Amino acid sequence: MKPEKLAVVLFNLGGPDGPDDVQPFLKNLFSDPAIIRAPTPIRWFISRLISKTRAASARENYGLMGGGSPLLPETRKQAAALEAELAKRGHTAKSFIAMRYWKPYAADVVREVKAWGADQVVLLPLYPQFSSTTTASSLKSWAEAKGPAGVTVCCYPDGDKFIAAHARALIGAWEAAGKPGNIRCLLSAHGLPETVVKEGDPYQWQVELTASKIKPLLPPEWEVEVCYQSRVGPLKWIGPATDESIRKAATDGKNILLSPVAFVSEHIETLVELDIEYRHLADELGVKTYLRAPALSVDPGFIETLADLVEDAVGDDGPDKVRSSCGGRLCPADRKDCPNRRTLATKAA
Repeated sequence: MKPEKLAVVLFNLGGPDGPDDVQPFLKNLFSDPAIIRAPTPIRWFISRLISKTRAASARENYGLMGGGSPLLPETRKQAAALEAELAKRGHTAKSFIAMRYWKPYAADVVREVKAWGADQVVLLPLYPQFSSTTTASSLKSWAEAKGPAGVTVCCYPDGDKFIAAHARALIGAWEAAGKPGNIRCLLSAHGLPETVVKEGDPYQWQVELTASKIKPLLPPEWEVEVCYQSRVGPLKWIGPATDESIRKAATDGKNILLSPVAFVSEHIETLVELDIEYRHLADELGVKTYLRAPALSVDPGFIETLADLVEDAVGDDGPDKVRSSCGGRLCPADRKDCPNRRTLATKAA
């Protein structure tokens, strides 16, 4: 039975609206215990140190995008597209956006959802692959703000329409460039410290699952490799690092086609890190062709994926449930940070 009023809360990290917001945004980010896993006094010191020392360079990078992050405008487009898709399917639904480290914060959105008077709430992170550093942190902020209970979509790294959208974006970028040969396809995701993964975070496993599903949809002659970007701090991170993969591709004489496989919106890590910094590296190394597939944004297949997840959640058996793209637990048993305790569904076997 369809709820009369369905609220879908979309979670993302957020970004500064302008230059004056950069330092407080960084302070919020590095104050999160999910990001800096240290005792409160140490984390307090680290967050202030990093936010001050990185503010100037971060402002320069945001300046390349007009002074602020495009993430909120991008997410608003996705929210509107999702509302339209759900309306086509006969739902009276409204999308709400809750950012983790900048406005609109979860506490503000909680008030909006309650004022709207939703009959059912679906919590839908815009992180396809679950991590304790992203999805879990955003959901924690919702709970701390006393957000209405609802069905939580924990992850969707393997949905057919989601995978097809990624493959379509890659092939479209390749065709637009004249179908160059000798392609090495780099599927780049945000990295994590190795210690986080060793403690049971399923993110790397899910990223590699996404890549394994995309590969069969690409031309068979393409080489496909997963890599990880955006390393911060002195800890050892999962790899290979994206810049290392670019260097290796250059050494091997390959053309590069890169996709932000874990980002669904354009923001600083795609528009600056991938499009400017890594392109400059590739040029310096003599890479003949460097292509980048766009983030999924409002790709119809991606929006349909989100709508499918919402409809499946509406059909679940009550609030405070956690479901993956397969309905049950998707992750292996050793990924203890996986929030889904239900039995592995046959679809994910």
